[in-house]
Amino acid sequence: METSSSPPEGLIASLSASIGSTEAALRLLITLLAGYPLALIHRNFIHGKPANLQHLYFIISGLSFGFFNYGLESLHSAFTVVFSYLTLVIFRGTATCVAISFVFNMAYLLIGYVYSSTNDYDINWTLPQCVLVLRLIGLSFDLYDGNQPEESLGAQNKRVALKTRPTFLEYGGHMFFPTCYMIGPQFNMRRYQSFVAGEFSEGDKSKPPNSIAAGTRRLFLGIGYVALFHVVNIYVNDDYLLSDDYASAPFWKRALLLGVWGRIVLYKYISCWLLTEGACIMFGLTYNGKDAQGNAKWDGVSNVDLAKFENSTEFNHYIQSFNTNTNNWVAQYIYKRMKFMNNRYVSQLSVLLFLAVWHGFHTGYYVSFFFEFIIMFMERDIHSIFAKNPHLGKYFEPLPVRVLLYILMRLYTLVFMGWCLAPFSLFSFDRYWPVFRAVHYMGIWFFVPWGFLYGPLLRMAVKATRPKVVEHAHTE
Repeated sequence: METSSSPPEGLIASLSASIGSTEAALRLLITLLAGYPLALIHRNFIHGKPANLQHLYFIISGLSFGFFNYGLESLHSAFTVVFSYLTLVIFRGTATCVAISFVFNMAYLLIGYVYSSTNDYDINWTLPQCVLVLRLIGLSFDLYDGNQPEESLGAQNKRVALKTRPTFLEYGGHMFFPTCYMIGPQFNMRRYQSFVAGEFSEGDKSKPPNSIAAGTRRLFLGIGYVALFHVVNIYVNDDYLLSDDYASAPFWKRALLLGVWGRIVLYKYISCWLLTEGACIMFGLTYNGKDAQGNAKWDGVSNVDLAKFENSTEFNHYIQSFNTNTNNWVAQYIYKRMKFMNNRYVSQLSVLLFLAVWHGFHTGYYVSFFFEFIIMFMERDIHSIFAKNPHLGKYFEPLPVRVLLYILMRLYTLVFMGWCLAPFSLFSFDRYWPVFRAVHYMGIWFFVPWGFLYGPLLRMAVKATRPKVVEHAHTE
């Protein structure tokens, strides 16, 4: 977790050593928390002021965060932002503009991975860059859509399409927005423009949005998840998963601890997203209309649906509730753009391949997304099979059966999410394969044969249980 060009050692280095963290991780945490005083400064002194002043505030703040974390390597982000804007100026809202933005930004990121990645979780300049890449590419698509006939666009594309190119300061403020630059979340230019114009303030646009209480709640929730992650991570961590103690434990314990470890890995991401979301809420960026009772909703850039996540009983629930902004981005700019293939599985595979490449070159990313693909295929197949024989539902109606099924499904998602995250989080074959071996390759036996063995057998079994239709002869 080190970066090659961190600022000189000092107080932060000493503090990180005393709490058992890396300097890079501590700097990132300080940056996420620093978003809150920045939001308060904006609310009290800059909100409602001329747009260019606000843009400059966001640009300076975001670049300062970058330099605090990565020193001069933060200039990589500045260079790609300037280059991408010149692409918009020269090629305007054309397909060529989109293609150049896509190829250049992805290539720049991947070259960065080649020169800077290790077999650990790297906190270096490529971390904010991978977030920035999506924002840069997405904006080029939005400008392209704004130059297309409106009737050819879908509802979501119409909401975010740009008729005119943003000014350079506006563009920079969007890209370097301080609470979103480092780790996300993603948000579109139209939302940024509405926020700067004061449209998220109720009534008087000169007054900041009434969002401090909502932002504070998210802050404390994020701190709670940070604490939970660090406490459990003391006992169930990467080193333990690769230890002889883990390999020699009873199988049921290995399987369960793999699930607990996977859960804690996800809590690491969730805690960061909650902290940055709380700061975004405090700025007022996240306004999302009002609920049925007329209360303002502040979930416009939410990256996790905690209620659905914590009650997941199938993998689709994880996809719907975790890293939702990135999922929405790939759905809009990758999945829907693959419609010409006329095959949803090809589109889904394209999305997962893009996500794997976007993360880097470690084999673990590709193994992890491969299992996500076949698991989603399996779950959809099961739903389809049982939908064709609806009378089976009566067997799941008794309360004890429903409770037992709920417990089994919770265990299924817990354990096998750990299985899927092992390659994603451990990166290299020589690290995740011993974990697979320790649990007897259970995910391979459970999921891989579905398409040619388990699925056909289940179809036959379900078909055999269909009630026979008896035709009665009618006489006149």
